[in-house]
Amino acid sequence: MALGLLIGIVIVVFGGHGISDISQTALGASASPSASGSTAPATTAAANVSCDIIVPANPLSAAGLATPYQLTGTGGMTAAQSGCTMTNAANLGAFVQATILNPRTGQMAVYDPLVITQGTTPAVAPVVPTLPANAIVTIDFGFNGTNLTQVGATPTALAQGSCVNGTAGSIFGQVSFCNGINFFNTAHRLEAAGRLVVPSEGTSGKIVASGGALGTGQACPVTHNFDMIDQDQSDNVTTLYLLNPATGQTAQDTTANAANIPGSTTLANGSDNILVDAFMDPTLGCTPFQAPDLANNNAPTSSQALDELLAEKPGNQPRINALVPENDPMVLVNNAFNAQKDNLYRAELGQPAVSAQTNVSSAPAVYCQNMVNIQTPFLAANQTVLATGQSPVTAIGNNLLTFLANRLNMSFTNLGCQNFGLTNPVTVTLDGNGAAIAATFTTTVQKATNTAAATMPTQGQRKGRNHHQLMNPAGM
Repeated sequence: MALGLLIGIVIVVFGGHGISDISQTALGASASPSASGSTAPATTAAANVSCDIIVPANPLSAAGLATPYQLTGTGGMTAAQSGCTMTNAANLGAFVQATILNPRTGQMAVYDPLVITQGTTPAVAPVVPTLPANAIVTIDFGFNGTNLTQVGATPTALAQGSCVNGTAGSIFGQVSFCNGINFFNTAHRLEAAGRLVVPSEGTSGKIVASGGALGTGQACPVTHNFDMIDQDQSDNVTTLYLLNPATGQTAQDTTANAANIPGSTTLANGSDNILVDAFMDPTLGCTPFQAPDLANNNAPTSSQALDELLAEKPGNQPRINALVPENDPMVLVNNAFNAQKDNLYRAELGQPAVSAQTNVSSAPAVYCQNMVNIQTPFLAANQTVLATGQSPVTAIGNNLLTFLANRLNMSFTNLGCQNFGLTNPVTVTLDGNGAAIAATFTTTVQKATNTAAATMPTQGQRKGRNHHQLMNPAGM
């Protein structure tokens, strides 16, 4: 679907998100795979924040991509008992996205495998993609709840796809991956050899340069820019699905399916990538990296992996490069920093491992410092243009500026930035429903202290999990 049309759709999907009645799950807790037909525990759907997603056999093949993934409850709960249904996508919807690389030509493509509620059938059978010989496929998962656990449809399905959910006993939470390490290693080799051409991120005269030597000038935003990142950058996908509200069945979001399912509703996964591709880019006069959608007659579309390739391209990387930090809640283990888990997450997205070199920009305290010193002046300098943009989630902010301001405000708290001697640079004014309607910014450059902390310091009530509602507004 054209990104211009996506803006209104995402508002419809996420506009009703509340920020109350949130059940929290311990960070780093691993959800148990479900066993179909087993006895379900006494848990109400309203209290549940975790689901399983059943990954088909041979997920990297054309047949595997076209086989619907199934959303269901954990620990023996059925989809209905757990609320893990695509009719409840705003709270517990799961989304899958594949990006395909032709290793001979370097050409890219995107295909969004369909997720259905377990026990249902697709509203329209998924398109079977035609893949190039020896195609390298990466699959990214996104979730609108708290913890999504991969479960293989066969005993070997996850191994066949090189699928990872996190480290032993500690899943990432909302996101997971299949074959990302192989995909990005191959893509980077082909790019270095000149066989894969990733475009420039471009510049825009609409952007007011900010942050002095720390800022990115008038360069268009990418997912490694401190201008736009939050507490858990590079998470979730740009996938859309169609829902037939009369039957509860889902279909791939294609022009043909939209015409053949009257009254369909579009479902979306709140993500940093949708925020950049469908909200920030259009508002700032920029264009995302796109490739043909193999399910939708090769119409151009974006993906999480394409966004990462754009951000990682030499020349596009900002001088101060934002990488997934160890205080990202998705890579904590028992509330402590864990380089192994952070490195696995980074590797699945093609990012370099934790090291003295990467810590210069993205160690926990420095990540907070850069977020404060780069994003705050960017928002302050670009208030006029950002205020003209639509808010992805009107319950968080009434326009793109107030949404981003409230997101920065929340991310500061959730990363524990105040424990590194930093002061929250954003003050938001909320309406009676809790949505930001105005914001003020303090752009004084700050310096982090207490940089050797190895755990998340005690902060009292964290704005955490459900990730899409409080801890990370709309997952973005």
